[in-house]
Amino acid sequence: QALLELTAKFDGVALKTPVLEAPFPEELMQLPDNVKRAIDLSIDNVRKFHEAQLTETLQVETCPGVVCSRFARPIEKVGLYIPGGTAILPSTSLMLGVPAKVAGCKEIVFASPPKKDGTLTPEVIYVAHKVGAKCIVLAGGAQAVAAMAYGTETVPKCDKIFGPGNQFVTAAKMMVQNDTSALCSIDMPAGPSEVLVIADKYADPDFVASDLLSQAEHGIDSQVILLAVDMTDKELARIEDAVHNQAVQLPRVEIVRKCIAHSTTLSVATYEQALEMSNQYAPEHLILQIENASSYVDQVQHAGSVFVGAYSPESCGDYSSGTNHTLPTYGYARQYSGVNTATFQKFITSQDVTPEGLKHIGQAVMDLAAVEGLDAHRNAVKHAIVTGDAVGMDDIPQEARQYRHNQAYAYSIQGDGAEDDDERIVRFHTRCLTALAI
Repeated sequence: QALLELTAKFDGVALKTPVLEAPFPEELMQLPDNVKRAIDLSIDNVRKFHEAQLTETLQVETCPGVVCSRFARPIEKVGLYIPGGTAILPSTSLMLGVPAKVAGCKEIVFASPPKKDGTLTPEVIYVAHKVGAKCIVLAGGAQAVAAMAYGTETVPKCDKIFGPGNQFVTAAKMMVQNDTSALCSIDMPAGPSEVLVIADKYADPDFVASDLLSQAEHGIDSQVILLAVDMTDKELARIEDAVHNQAVQLPRVEIVRKCIAHSTTLSVATYEQALEMSNQYAPEHLILQIENASSYVDQVQHAGSVFVGAYSPESCGDYSSGTNHTLPTYGYARQYSGVNTATFQKFITSQDVTPEGLKHIGQAVMDLAAVEGLDAHRNAVKHAIVTGDAVGMDDIPQEARQYRHNQAYAYSIQGDGAEDDDERIVRFHTRCLTALAI
């Protein structure tokens, strides 16, 4: 009920139910053929790139008889937030839904704000169908994040929440991640979009302008920055003119104007200075509109995604190249990666230790446990050595050997014909093995 009330308050829509369950009606997925082909192509490329990221189980024998492994398991229930706001973004639904399917997530939940008539864009429903989503929550903002994090009567509780949004969505994601009662993690803090373009005198002014504007039209809280390398005032003026000429032809020109008002152009003398500033800023999108652009990629330390050269517009990564467009913002590219297949997985480690392996590491384990004052830790190794398939007495760590002496006496193994303590311990060890076998 709270979700319905908040949707009515913030989205101006009175819904009877906040959830659209699968299977989704065909009539809600009616799309022009060219749009379907575009979505299908994009899904295929994103799938290829993310399938290539799947990893094999890792196994390493760290020493004889000690095998350590790491293997991936999918996060079972994932909530995918698809922004609405000033533009419907079905591309985000495939950027999140496809990797979730590739990773093997068992339950995929979409959330996206409804249109004024209470319906969802058919593109989002079509993608939800293609990736096998369980349902779509017809809500946006912080309330949609909360519904997926805590669960409601109709919204399944999710183990992890993904997707970009405005400052309220980002704040909600970070809040539920820090609430232990939610038991819910997030992909990253992914807020309003941003781009940093490094351009030189060889760049086409129209190309540079279009890359800047492609981010500026996202919203008034987006940020675009141009780092101009060794450009004259005349060369900069050409870019400014191109930005103006293209902007006035855009349907979202008012949004662009407000975004440009708090964006900036900075002049630098060298490519190295530009890349140093870029690494300090850690942009969501970094575009290299410079000569020999590929030779500078190795100098990029902090960025969500890099677009190399004049023919790699940021739009390609937004839709169809195959990389993921859900990327860290606010400078979080210093610590976070963009969404990838591993974002939808968790990794489990295992260790398989044989008696021979325990012989190699047992004494070290007992010594370190003693340093930390954790006697039960130390005793666990002692017990394992006592009941393991031991080799000779000389191969047993001294502390465990003394433990065997103590155990032998504790059980009062007397009058059994043993000649000395070592023989008595071996007989005791044999009895332990016999008991275990029984």
